[in-house]
Amino acid sequence: MTTAASDKSLSNVAGQVRGPVQLAFGKSVEPIVPRDITITRMAAAPEKEDSSNMTMGRKSIVPYGLYRQEGYISANLARTVTGFSDKDLEIFWESVEHMFDDNRSAARGQMALRELIVFKHENPLGNAPAHKLFSRVSVTRKEGVATPRAYSDYSLAIDDANLPSGVTVERKYRDDV
Repeated sequence: MTTAASDKSLSNVAGQVRGPVQLAFGKSVEPIVPRDITITRMAAAPEKEDSSNMTMGRKSIVPYGLYRQEGYISANLARTVTGFSDKDLEIFWESVEHMFDDNRSAARGQMALRELIVFKHENPLGNAPAHKLFSRVSVTRKEGVATPRAYSDYSLAIDDANLPSGVTVERKYRDDV
């Protein structure tokens, strides 16, 4: 990773962080409906509080949401700027696969990775535009499902017919639960 402050060839991009791995913001496949729930604190926090001092509050939750996140790995930046290696890439894939397992919280509930789809290019500068490859992955709600509440309420399809020359697609991870 590099910043403009440390790399003089990037003097026009004040403070921009660049590296071989870039992740876009995740977006829900369908609109989500946040719900407010009431929460209580049933224990006195400081020692000087008595047990009658209970606190009530509110918390927003999303009963179910399926999010799609796209990312990019620049083999060219890895090679020329950071030295990011194939071993680093394998560690990254493993980290993505387990990213929610080792960092549980009440705010994220039971978030889980469901699929990891990778388009590989022979050319370090890419063999096809990312947006065209991403458009080959579609997620649709299954027929008869009025309100999705599980991953099984959706179908995921990859159009891998006639991929651009030099591009392959791989399902690195698939959770069929």
